[in-house]
Amino acid sequence: MAIAPILSWEGLGLIQGAGWLFRDLDIHIAPRDRLALIGRNGAGKTTLLKLLAGEVEADAGKRSVQPGTRVVMLEQDPFFTGFDTLLDFALHGPDAPPRHEVEAIAGQLGIDLSRPAESASGGERRRAALCRALASEPDLLLLDEPTNHLDLAAIDWLEDWLNRYNGAFVVISHDRTFLTRLTRATLWLDRGSMRRKDVGFGGYEAWEDQVFAEEARNADRLDARLKIEAHWLERGVTARRKRNQGRLAKLHEMRAQRAAMLSPTGTAKLGLASDDSKTKSVIVADHVTKRFGERTVIKDFSLRIQRRDRIGLVGANGSGKTTLLKLLTGELAPDEGTVTLAKTLNGVMIDQQRSLMSPEKRVRDVLADGGDWVDVRGVRKHVQGYLKDFLFDPGLIDARVGTLSGGERSRLLLAREFARFSNLLVLDEPTNDLDLETLDLLQEVIADYDGTVLIVSHDRDFLDRTVTLTLGLDGSGKVDVVAGGYADWEARRKQKAAPARPAKAAVSAAPPAPPPPRKGKLAYKDQRDYDLLPGRIEELEAQIARDEDALHDPALYTRDPAKFAALTAAVEKARAEKEAAEERWLELAELVEG
Repeated sequence: MAIAPILSWEGLGLIQGAGWLFRDLDIHIAPRDRLALIGRNGAGKTTLLKLLAGEVEADAGKRSVQPGTRVVMLEQDPFFTGFDTLLDFALHGPDAPPRHEVEAIAGQLGIDLSRPAESASGGERRRAALCRALASEPDLLLLDEPTNHLDLAAIDWLEDWLNRYNGAFVVISHDRTFLTRLTRATLWLDRGSMRRKDVGFGGYEAWEDQVFAEEARNADRLDARLKIEAHWLERGVTARRKRNQGRLAKLHEMRAQRAAMLSPTGTAKLGLASDDSKTKSVIVADHVTKRFGERTVIKDFSLRIQRRDRIGLVGANGSGKTTLLKLLTGELAPDEGTVTLAKTLNGVMIDQQRSLMSPEKRVRDVLADGGDWVDVRGVRKHVQGYLKDFLFDPGLIDARVGTLSGGERSRLLLAREFARFSNLLVLDEPTNDLDLETLDLLQEVIADYDGTVLIVSHDRDFLDRTVTLTLGLDGSGKVDVVAGGYADWEARRKQKAAPARPAKAAVSAAPPAPPPPRKGKLAYKDQRDYDLLPGRIEELEAQIARDEDALHDPALYTRDPAKFAALTAAVEKARAEKEAAEERWLELAELVEG
């Protein structure tokens, strides 16, 4: 027997501007649903959450809520104006949660709610909003970018809380790891319509590719080729597979080279004056120590950063990431040791300061100072073509910045900063407010960037896909240098935290234990599939194209019905095999990458 939904929208529609943002959406949320809400920036994800919460009035449709259901929304940017302290915010309104529940969650999150709301950081405000939302004992939680501004410890705590939570939730997030671990079904808001599949985010990309592949096959019959062509070309399975293969191969090669430069303990080798790598060095930190009062934030840190290094900085808030970043870029002087920067170093910092872009400015003003051409690291491009590179509709060239969504403004900021000539990129939480497609684009841009990149981020998946070295800070002043991404650093931490096993007497009859499998090393059959499947997929695509061309002959059925039936069966069989091969390859790619 089907479980009755606790909240439903039937025929939901909303007009935005001159047309429908979306219409005829049917949404049903069951008591224990764990839903990922996916869609490009500007598709209306946040607006849809507000419609589910009853905070926005729809232009069409009927909303039904099971009596007694408590719906609570965690907004991306809660309104703190008018509240003296964070506790005042958490306890305001007639539907305020019990104070003791709020304070209990605050203790677990490590937040002092007596802090003045006006001067609180983004991370403190996010924790206060979480205290209010989670302590309200909701039956349905609507979460808009819940991990923004949270450090890794807080994200882990939130994941654990949601895993134990007995209600339903719908979540918008750019954090792939967070979505993969928590969600069991996906709502995909795409071009004004809604699709649902009972598969968590871990299976979303394979599903998305299947949908676009089917659309591409039916484009002629549906007369929709122009509608899907640009999206298919940038998101098609084959195109993305080839891009990712090259990017991942390059990243793993760089990680292997970097690992060879580290000592067994993880301490970075500075090298001697005769070292060939010295001429490639752009930043050299030699026994650097930095203190604030009696606290040592960075202790005896050494590292030689070379051209094309991608360095990730991770750690809890307050562990010293910003201090280390300022030391490495020369913004802050060390108390002991030296930091030497190459004379030719020319850095650009991208820190998501969307407020620096005036809402009244047009997109062309931001990118091209009001003109039609933009210099992209010495190469002249038409501003509309450059907009397409960053997944914008070229027609937005004269749109006002104030009309763009938060994610679109972040993407515009990235486009502006990446156009500037530089050989050092400093990215401070670059993934905030970006949709998943823009994150894919950002990863590819970083992979192709010819300079050095320093990244401060709490986005675990983004770091795993991007960086060659991870600098892990635990707040004690020591900096762990690990070749690889976040997963490699986390494995190092667990290895250090594991208690030492007592030595056992040797037993002659017992065979020696097999060595543990190497991380990222596939079994023989898996490796063979990983290597051969791309070629097999291309063969199947060619076969499908040939057979479909033959089937397009309108006289074939009357002339040779047996051949028509055989070709039809062959096409269906090849499609099924191709889809299975694509899913298999994507699974193996995730194993290799993770």
